[in-house]
Amino acid sequence: MDKEEAKKELESLREKLTKWSREYYVLDAPTVEDHVYDENYKRLLELEAKFPELVTKDSPSQRVGGRILTNFTKVEHEIPMLSLGDVFSKEELADFVKRLNENAGADFGYNCELKIDGLAISLTYEDGIFVKGSTRGNGTIGEDITENLKTINAVPLKLNEKISVEVRGECYMPKKSFVDLNKKREAEGQPVFANPRNAAAGSLRQLDSKITAERNLSIFIYYLMEPEKFGVKTQSEALKKMASWGFRVNGESRVCSTMDEIDAYLDEYQAKRAGLEYDIDGIVLKAEPFTVHELVGNTVKVPRWAIAYKFPPDEQETIVRDIEWTVGRTGVVTPTAVMDPVLLAGTTVSRASLHNPDYLNEKGIRLLDTVKLHKAGDIIPEISEVVLEKRPKDSKPYEIPTNCPECGAKLVHLDDEAALRCINPKCKALMKESLTHFASRNAMNIDGLGPKIIEQLFERGMINDVSDLYKLTFDDLLLLDKFKEKSASNLLNAIDASRKNSLERLLFGLGIRHVGAKAAKLLAERFMTMDALARASKEEIVAIETMGETIADSLSTYFNSEGANELLEELKSVGVNMSYLGKTAAELEEDASGSAFNGLTVVLTGTLDRLKRSDAKKWLEEHGAKVTGSVTKKTNLLICGHDAGSKLVKAKELGTKIMNEEEFLQKMEEK
Repeated sequence: MDKEEAKKELESLREKLTKWSREYYVLDAPTVEDHVYDENYKRLLELEAKFPELVTKDSPSQRVGGRILTNFTKVEHEIPMLSLGDVFSKEELADFVKRLNENAGADFGYNCELKIDGLAISLTYEDGIFVKGSTRGNGTIGEDITENLKTINAVPLKLNEKISVEVRGECYMPKKSFVDLNKKREAEGQPVFANPRNAAAGSLRQLDSKITAERNLSIFIYYLMEPEKFGVKTQSEALKKMASWGFRVNGESRVCSTMDEIDAYLDEYQAKRAGLEYDIDGIVLKAEPFTVHELVGNTVKVPRWAIAYKFPPDEQETIVRDIEWTVGRTGVVTPTAVMDPVLLAGTTVSRASLHNPDYLNEKGIRLLDTVKLHKAGDIIPEISEVVLEKRPKDSKPYEIPTNCPECGAKLVHLDDEAALRCINPKCKALMKESLTHFASRNAMNIDGLGPKIIEQLFERGMINDVSDLYKLTFDDLLLLDKFKEKSASNLLNAIDASRKNSLERLLFGLGIRHVGAKAAKLLAERFMTMDALARASKEEIVAIETMGETIADSLSTYFNSEGANELLEELKSVGVNMSYLGKTAAELEEDASGSAFNGLTVVLTGTLDRLKRSDAKKWLEEHGAKVTGSVTKKTNLLICGHDAGSKLVKAKELGTKIMNEEEFLQKMEEK
């Protein structure tokens, strides 16, 4: 295929993929199956890799996060982004409508819209291409978050018309994404977000756009700047016009002519609120004709032609009967309040997470306390406060447990997190997840030992910890579902081979907090044996380059655990190697001396035919190179296989030296 043919196919692919993406993320009406989109997207990436000069700003491939910023640049809004005035009762709302009608000297309709609880954003397009996105900030000065907004599928990178326009709207986190994110953060011992709005704001302000991309944000656009340019005369017309360009607008808006109609809209959506897939905290009323907007204008902070009606909180009182503690898959021990059932936002609620001991203490919750309960973001039951005047006279402060409710081991409260943690490697609540990690490719690399087999081994009582893997027999494995002689033999051989792994693999496989694969390698190189590492002082560990007190404290905590020491002794008894088998730091330094790669910052990209990426990375590091994941101004060399993508484009833009696989292999042979 020549360049001209590729250009035509790429244009066709971009057009189809943009259309399908809009149907899925904006209109919620997909017309093709997921695999059709995936196949065409894969073809797009293949062509762009072969013809990187044909990559365009509006290509769907440009949504993938990865750019890391040092800070956000400030953006001045030529026309201020105003906030809205609030009212909290229907009487106040009726007064606003009456006053605005009198000031405008006429009766007119109002466009009623849902008040999405998110973060206000501005999007700017030139000739139909997305060029800039920013936050509201203080209304006059916001922050440039263009790279993060590009990762949101509902933000069109190219409009249906070649127009230059600025629109404004709300970026939000769907309720399901909010629940999933908080579950993940709680499992990792991180503080949870209080509501979807805070989660959306925190996600949009990530300096690493990859994190934003993982958060599954979306948008609704509700405001058109300078509508007269497009012959638009009312707010409802503006919404239709923006939808026709490709923007996602909320379909629940309605033009109401009387207070009775407005009241009916409020009642309808207050009732529907809990069932929406996004969080709303009220209704926004906007004068329908733009002539009224121009006539009444704005104050310094708010428009006079619009108002937000805030829903009253749905809150109930109940009594805390018990506090249960459960151990999560990473060892985090989480308290849950068990309460008298109450009806809240359409469902019966009797339990609420208390997240961690700090949260529980901050709220001051005790057994038999009367508490106020609501749903954060209409989803997650949350205790807002204790009703102190109803506290029993004989009430006593709640005592935080000191031992694991599952195994009885001493719980630890690490300095860098809010959670209590069980770090006993023999705790059954931790073992299944720990075993999956232990067997993974970058750890002990036990091929064929996946989560489903581990589940079976646990259910049949064949294993209780990782050392039991090395006690399994051929006959044991034949008892597992779908296991025949060959599969049992293969797994047994893989387990046996893992006994001979170098220390760094075992160290990483043990799942010691903060000790990743790279840290494990450095520690193994420095101390050579597990026993020497266990005896190492905090000062000796911190002295290693890139090691800090966090890793040193984590290692100290682990090696001081009775359960950990028992496990290590059992692993020794079944013949698992406890020594470093790689080259020493002195040997590596000797290898690096005189190497063409010594001191270089290198990035690997694309598919290598004759080398595994991990082997290439290992060789480079052994010969003095620093291998990183993204191309920046500091990158000295890009080693490029076939089907390379955006990293190759970036390297060419920066003038970074590029080497193909054959050239790299020649350099390896020379060394």
